[in-house]
Amino acid sequence: MGTLLLILGIILIVGGVLGLLRGQMLWGIVAIVVGLILVPGGFIGF
Repeated sequence: MGTLLLILGIILIVGGVLGLLRGQMLWGIVAIVVGLILVPGGFIGF
């Protein structure tokens, strides 16, 4: 389960950065924050 969350979190973070680069600020920020929350040991320390 941890590996799945790690992969999903990384995908969301990369997608968020790409969204920011394309000018989609809100989607990019939301994707990065959700990705940081999902990564084990990340933003809120699961």
